[in-house]
Amino acid sequence: MKLIEGKPIAEAVYAECLTSFEELRAAGHLPGLAVVLVGDDPASRAYVGSKERKCQELGMHSVKIELPEDTPQDRLHEVIAGLNADDAIHGILVQLPLPGHLDEDAVILRIDPAKDVDGLHPVNLGKLAMDDSTGFAPCTPSGCQRMLIESGIETSGANVVIVGRSLLVGKSLALLMMGKGEGGNSTVTVAHSQTKDLAALTREADILVAAIGIPHFIGPEHIKDGAVVIDVGINRIEDTSAPKGSRLVGDVDFEAVKCKCEAITPVPGGVGRMTIAMLMANTIRACRHRAGI
Repeated sequence: MKLIEGKPIAEAVYAECLTSFEELRAAGHLPGLAVVLVGDDPASRAYVGSKERKCQELGMHSVKIELPEDTPQDRLHEVIAGLNADDAIHGILVQLPLPGHLDEDAVILRIDPAKDVDGLHPVNLGKLAMDDSTGFAPCTPSGCQRMLIESGIETSGANVVIVGRSLLVGKSLALLMMGKGEGGNSTVTVAHSQTKDLAALTREADILVAAIGIPHFIGPEHIKDGAVVIDVGINRIEDTSAPKGSRLVGDVDFEAVKCKCEAITPVPGGVGRMTIAMLMANTIRACRHRAGI
């Protein structure tokens, strides 16, 4: 069983980012990322903090805008409009999920597609569907694909089953893996909560991606011998033996399935590290687009 760890692959992405960053800086350009956080959700705050630290490590211009939980829709739209007009900002990320009273789709539509480094604007999703490389693909699916490529996993002709149909992961990853080129050319099935006989379907997968948001949902009965398993889930469960009384686990029951897998990602230490790496890469690419380099 091969363990596909996120850290070394993310470091390879950061090395590429630094090379591109130096080229941009030599030409008088400084990539800038703005992250907007609404409310005080602990998980969202932790993610935003990680993104801010990585920007600082890379030497990028970083802006963090924190808004109160009760921020009205119009005020959030005003903030995005200001960032759209700011030439020092090349990437805009609004941390999701937003408080329940806010319309996330309306917020995403307000972001300039050229600055939508989270890859969720319909323009970028359309480009993804059309195999147009000038758009931005969502960061977590891009990270999953990069992990497969860097690990030498053959995707061309592979039978891929993705459990989870969210736009953020499942649907976008399906488009990436069906696409032409490296890390693509797969035959993809997207399963979800209404899929009949899920285990029978997932046992046909050469590559199984779990992105359903339920801890340890995928067990040995879901996986065929020799499959590659990518676990996107990050779930916190109670564990009295852990120092904090809880621990992070994935959507896959790692210990129960690892003996059946050719390769598998851990949680933590797997896909999560790649999401921030691909965000940095998208931001630097957005700066290059703007600079015409």
